Amino acid sequence: MIPVNLATEDELSEAVLRRLLRHARRGYSVGNAYGRGGFGYLRKTIIGWNRAARGVPFIVLTDLDNCVCPPALIEQWLPATPKHPNLLFRIAVREVESWLLADSANLSEYLHINAKRMPENPDQIADPKKTLVDLARLSRSADVRGRIVPKSRSTATQGPDYNACLCAFVAGQWDIDLARANSASLDRAVRRLAIFAPIWER
Repeated sequence: MIPVNLATEDELSEAVLRRLLRHARRGYSVGNAYGRGGFGYLRKTIIGWNRAARGVPFIVLTDLDNCVCPPALIEQWLPATPKHPNLLFRIAVREVESWLLADSANLSEYLHINAKRMPENPDQIADPKKTLVDLARLSRSADVRGRIVPKSRSTATQGPDYNACLCAFVAGQWDIDLARANSASLDRAVRRLAIFAPIWER
């Protein structure tokens, strides 16, 4: 078992990362999970996680959002500090919701929408979260709409139970192997987790 600490943007990202760790062919033992404070929190603390990785490996998962590419984001976050080999830095293109949209068959069933409405090439969607919320608006299930879609006249970008609803999908129906076939960034993350080998300093 490889002991690791996690750092993620939010509840959904943490659920996705934990599921990926269970899917990996090698065993991972999760210690502490930090974050849920958004993109800004991770960027502010990444140097500390990089330093701490000398003792216990860290896996950081964040969204690419509007950055040009993953290498550019890593360079922005760690401009003057080499990334420690024990810091596994994974970036969802463009948001972790892209990885859920990549499993179009199961997500369309979960959302109770026609599978033909699911987008192709989820890594190329500019705003995957908005896309997912808009798909939920079309749901035949009032429960799905009420949980994922913001209430009328609300300024929120997501519904009141957005994270919990999608975390349930991740835990119960998300097929990682189907999804990685439609998402290059997810496939890279799966492959990296399968071969990650920390360096233990004496």
